[in-house]
Amino acid sequence: MVFSNDSFIRMMIFVLGLCGFLVARHIYKHKKANKPLVCPVGFDCSFVVHSNYSEFMHIPLEIFGMFYYAFLSLFYLYSVFFLEIMSILLSSFLMLVSFSAFSLSMYLLFVQIFILKKGCSWCIISSIISVLIFILIAFSYDFGVII
Repeated sequence: MVFSNDSFIRMMIFVLGLCGFLVARHIYKHKKANKPLVCPVGFDCSFVVHSNYSEFMHIPLEIFGMFYYAFLSLFYLYSVFFLEIMSILLSSFLMLVSFSAFSLSMYLLFVQIFILKKGCSWCIISSIISVLIFILIAFSYDFGVII
């Protein structure tokens, strides 16, 4: 099977979504088991992931992250094989969802740097993944003609 440029971008989004899911799951499992979350670069992950900013409506953000990344990765994996499923409405929805995740990631980075004054490398990795996904989706979005 020869992949087109469109399929390659979709596969990249799938892989990034899978990686994002694994990062969010890693954070979730450590929080649920009440194990300390060790940051590979020496940040204070436990402080960040247990802060008041780690939940939305009393739901941990990593749960939202797992749903977002799982949905995105499964959808884009499926779309590699069925290119015709991208309607204008669906592509606009995916653009909106990825922009929302991108915006939330930027806000949470701001919170880490300027409010908490602590960092979490796992959270930063998730933010980078979210930014890359948004860039790929935005790059492929062409006002109704999506890859």
